[in-house]
Amino acid sequence: MARTREFDTEAAVSRAMDLFWIRGYEATSVRDLTQQLGIGQGSLYAAFGDKEGLYRAALEHYRTTLAAAALRSLEEGADARSAIRTMLVERVRIAVADGGRGCLAVNAACERLPKDAAIRRTVRDMQDASRDALAEVLRVAAERGEIATRRDPHTLAAYLVTFLNGLLVSAKITPDVRALEPLVEVALAALD
Repeated sequence: MARTREFDTEAAVSRAMDLFWIRGYEATSVRDLTQQLGIGQGSLYAAFGDKEGLYRAALEHYRTTLAAAALRSLEEGADARSAIRTMLVERVRIAVADGGRGCLAVNAACERLPKDAAIRRTVRDMQDASRDALAEVLRVAAERGEIATRRDPHTLAAYLVTFLNGLLVSAKITPDVRALEPLVEVALAALD
């Protein structure tokens, strides 16, 4: 008779996400995960298949929680410039936490690519969603006259996503909000 799972898998994925975010995939052992999650190795394998399965679940959890919240805040902003500024600065503040943990998606790209096609797809989907949301905000802002119209909104959005990726890597190197926030203003000059 099969045993029923005796732990909250969503809470386990959330705790695993935090551990992977701070340590990275390679530096996190199965033992680290079982201790962090408070479950046995057999339970981890039964629920997630293996460490890689749990990592993919953690990255997906990141996508549906933190990354999705960033997109919602962008879409709910009053005007494009302040909504984009708020989103960028908030991402920096999250990235400098815990001594410079960066962004889980950017960390995954740096650590797992090009060899892990599944992670590439997940990260690319997050990047595409960010770019598309930004492009729509910028398109509407250009129609309203809030920003200059000399640049294609899609290209400008791709630039902002690329800038943000670099900024999130920089947050790992220099985990200082005061040093990184002024860079946001430089990037926003592209909207002029």
